[in-house]
Amino acid sequence: MTNRRKLHVVFDSVVAVSAFLTDGLAADVVSQCEENAILYTSEEILWEIRRVLLEKPHIRNRYHYSSEQVEVFINHLRNISTVVVELPEIRVMERDPKDDMIIACAVAASVDYIISRDRDLLDLGSYQQIQIIAPKELMQILRSEQEPQ
Repeated sequence: MTNRRKLHVVFDSVVAVSAFLTDGLAADVVSQCEENAILYTSEEILWEIRRVLLEKPHIRNRYHYSSEQVEVFINHLRNISTVVVELPEIRVMERDPKDDMIIACAVAASVDYIISRDRDLLDLGSYQQIQIIAPKELMQILRSEQEPQ
């Protein structure tokens, strides 16, 4: 990127978990954002990622990783992100209220995008000028911004 303002983004826990488990698109998005965007998260989001990775037997049985690897990943996310401490009370997601913390973090940080694989968030589309997009869409945006003008 040239002198453009970096994108400000929040990942939902589904994208972060996918990035941990596989070397696919979600991992590429996290890596690209680490270099070309400003990431935001919250302790609540990090806790949810940790909970899913440590407490879901079907995931642990399928992917075989250690608790230490999870903690290293969580610490890496914390280190590459700005951790938003105070989240506003937001009640938007009726079907899955846990998704409200993603929106609250995004609002508190005034981000451009929420990157999500969660159908409920993606169906919402946007919230207070914050676009909710899939990882593939973010990769397209990052690529277009890196092209010479």
